[in-house]
Amino acid sequence: MSTPADHNPDPDLRGAEYALGVLDANERRALELAAETDPVLLAAIERWQRRLAPLAEELRPLAVPARVWTRIERDLGFLPPRITPPQSAGPWWNSLRVWRFVGVGASVATLALALVNVIVLREIREAAGPAPVAVAPGGAYMVATIARPDGIAHWTATVDLRRSEMVVVPAVKPTVPAGRATELWLIPPGEKPVALGVFPPDAPAHMNLPASVIAKLSARAVLAVSIEPPGGSPTGQPTGPVVATGAMHSTA
Repeated sequence: MSTPADHNPDPDLRGAEYALGVLDANERRALELAAETDPVLLAAIERWQRRLAPLAEELRPLAVPARVWTRIERDLGFLPPRITPPQSAGPWWNSLRVWRFVGVGASVATLALALVNVIVLREIREAAGPAPVAVAPGGAYMVATIARPDGIAHWTATVDLRRSEMVVVPAVKPTVPAGRATELWLIPPGEKPVALGVFPPDAPAHMNLPASVIAKLSARAVLAVSIEPPGGSPTGQPTGPVVATGAMHSTA
């Protein structure tokens, strides 16, 4: 996913790569040196760090087992090495290394989807050509991580307020019953859900939002996904189970 800074002239994408942490040490250092003399690049880095901050705030802290701290102390030399008899590796799901990798990978994947969303929006804009730009109050984007009740992210949504466009990107491959569809809803505070449309659960989806929907977007609004008949809810309100929700966040 990493793109060397010297071969990528787009300061916005370079700033996103830096904020997401997908560059290696040499590329990060090269980008930091370039930003010292390039105010446009520096502004892009700071802008992306602010955009991704709300997503990082949604990551739930995990309690670290005592045995992990003991292992750290032993590796640092504060405790004598433990001698244990040779034993089989055991099932892969008992491996601390595997779960450490899965935990870190899930966090990075959630943040990386924000970059995917913006790239998809950019490609859509380039294909469509110039469009009128409306001035939006506050930040130019809003984002939401749409997750199951247990905290597992299923989709991320990014709204370009200036273009009245939304991109929804899957974080996993959700299981949807045969003959059913996923429908996206906006729930403004104190109001009934507003249907945004049916979308494929396992592929990026682009939606044009009417002005009435843009006017209801706020940091207190929530996105929700329900399981509906093909073509969407016949009543204009969710009729099937709501499988995931996520609060909207403004970005700079």
